[in-house]
Amino acid sequence: MAGGLVISASSVVCARLSSAAAPHSGPHVVDDGRWSEFQKPMPGISLFSLVPQDFDIAGHFDPMIPDAECLKIVHEILSELKLGDFLIKVNDRRILHAVFASCGVPESKFLSTCSSVDKLDKMPWEDVRSEMVGEKGLSPEAADRIGEYVRLHGGLDLIEQLLQDPTLSQNKLAKEGLGDMKLLFEYLTLFGITRQICFDLSLARGLDYYTGVIFEAVLVQQENEHVEEPVSVGSVAGGGRYDGLVGMFDPKGRKVPCVGVSIGIERIFSIMEQRVKASGEKVRTTETQVLVATPHKHLLGARLKLISELWDAGIKAEMLYKKDPKLLKQLQYCEDTGIPLVAIIGEQELTDGVVKLRVVTTREEVDIPREKLADEIRRRLEPCSPSPQCSRALGAAAGSP
Repeated sequence: MAGGLVISASSVVCARLSSAAAPHSGPHVVDDGRWSEFQKPMPGISLFSLVPQDFDIAGHFDPMIPDAECLKIVHEILSELKLGDFLIKVNDRRILHAVFASCGVPESKFLSTCSSVDKLDKMPWEDVRSEMVGEKGLSPEAADRIGEYVRLHGGLDLIEQLLQDPTLSQNKLAKEGLGDMKLLFEYLTLFGITRQICFDLSLARGLDYYTGVIFEAVLVQQENEHVEEPVSVGSVAGGGRYDGLVGMFDPKGRKVPCVGVSIGIERIFSIMEQRVKASGEKVRTTETQVLVATPHKHLLGARLKLISELWDAGIKAEMLYKKDPKLLKQLQYCEDTGIPLVAIIGEQELTDGVVKLRVVTTREEVDIPREKLADEIRRRLEPCSPSPQCSRALGAAAGSP
């Protein structure tokens, strides 16, 4: 659904990035989000003036249902954008803290240990271990025991394995976190998206306001054909459950459970821009479907009348704001902005009651009866984008009455 602040009696859904083609339950809205998590620019790429967008659900609900929907939305967004293969990593801060406690890490060092573990997607375990021991003050034995856990990743099988772990099974936080993780995977299985979901114990997310499930989406690629596991090439979304944050701002200290995800819009746009530049593909800078043009002087009135007819028919048309622009300049404008079609009307076309329709990419032209122009434009642009296939359709229509 489209954006707009929505407040219901049962909950407040703060933000949502969604498409009308895939609506979900409840009121949703797009809003600015966790800028700090995605503000780091990508090297060598110019950035759009955009910030991340959040989708957050606040309210008292049954466990893991809102969390599962957040992950479903991330999956939909990345699938629709067609950025390539992606993986959504999930973990739970309760599980991570239980691992630290079971391995002998003092509670005062949980957060600093989290920040070290969070580097495992960028650094080998040996370097992370050295940081834990040399900089964070953990004993080598504690670091080694942590390493046995945080290098594990999988799905429901791993969750079941950890539920039977002699150490974690005795820890209340671990049992709560693993129980919720199992429930989450059951819901994700019903959504049919577990192929792109991974329970990854190395996921820590350094922000300390997370209280339960945490997740992060990364784009992945095969480094070469001999590598079985995908290689991460960048985080594009992240979030989790933060049940204690909102209550800090309530004068009465009421607890407001929340879960949300931040979509790295700017980073996604940067990746898309980089790929477009690499492919040499022309990017449209306007939604205009057709430019109304004239080849001769003193035909401004003809342009205005024709463009008015197209507007009335719901066609996205424009023209240059000059009385007598040169035809070459009008055609060049279409090439520069990506307008796919040109409707040319000159003296001969006025006499014959037709409009010359030109495909910008192929320069093919065909005369279309004026009363059929809007339908022809619509027919060519709705089934397919401007392409050789569309231009061939133009050629086939040249013989139509």
